[in-house]
Amino acid sequence: MTTNLADIPSNAADPAHRTPSARASRTTRTTGLRTPRRPHTPLSPRRSVPLTLLTGLALVYALLPLIWLVINATKDEKGLLDSFGLWFGEDFTLWDNITRTLTYDDGVFVRWLLNTLLYVAAGAGGATLLAVLGGYALAKFSFPGRRAVFAVVIGAAAVPGTALAVPTFLMFSNLGLTNTPWAVIIPSLISPFGLYLMWVFASEAVPAELLEAARIDGSGELRTFFRIALPLLMPGIVTVLIFSMVATWNNYFLPLIMIKDPDWYPLTLGLNAWNSQAQTAGGDAVFDLIITGSLLTIVPIVVIFLLLQRYWQSGLAAGSVKE
Repeated sequence: MTTNLADIPSNAADPAHRTPSARASRTTRTTGLRTPRRPHTPLSPRRSVPLTLLTGLALVYALLPLIWLVINATKDEKGLLDSFGLWFGEDFTLWDNITRTLTYDDGVFVRWLLNTLLYVAAGAGGATLLAVLGGYALAKFSFPGRRAVFAVVIGAAAVPGTALAVPTFLMFSNLGLTNTPWAVIIPSLISPFGLYLMWVFASEAVPAELLEAARIDGSGELRTFFRIALPLLMPGIVTVLIFSMVATWNNYFLPLIMIKDPDWYPLTLGLNAWNSQAQTAGGDAVFDLIITGSLLTIVPIVVIFLLLQRYWQSGLAAGSVKE
């Protein structure tokens, strides 16, 4: 059967009327070039084997001590010495270890836990409050000496806490505040890094146009701060709070030089006291309780972090002001 040229559509041989896929396929066959790859974006990043290996090593480095702590908290005193550190012993004594830790020496561990919670609530909470108020004021208000305050904050953030330990101890000793909770709480209220972080965050997270609009509508400064600025500052507040809580919870050197009464020890000093008593003559070695106590010490921080991480997000003010 023969086909007449008149029966063929006039646009069939026209390259302009071919579909895009057909034209791309024809171009690939004729030129011998591959179709260009799609560009990499944040939603489709390029895979990197060295970066994956480096991330895996960092993950192992971070989780290995925690795994060791959890495994060894399930062993008794004998199992700690006779078994491999990264595997379970013959007896699973985690619940017995927890009970003995909470009741050992008339429940002094619970007293140390309550002391630590007091230091964190008063010290870290107060440091966060002062950092939020000071950072917002420095970011959104102009006043004489603002640059001098900035220089002081940067300089204070660069000074290590150990360099101020002896002057702080002498000052509190003259005031008669040593060996009291105030000797730990008051120094914890000062957080130059938290103040600087809130200063920078408030400068970007709270648009000046929102504040001006609120003032034009007759809103006072306090109402503007609590109703408009505070919700926008929540990611920065949570960040400063977490840093302050971890620093106060793990604080060892400041209570060491300030507190001599075991009844006011935080958990860090209390566990160290249990570890030291094994080195004294006639002291009771309670290494299983030390490991279990260390596990119980990190549990509240992990729980608090998981509860607060939903507030740890940025970009809340994005789109609130139309440029």
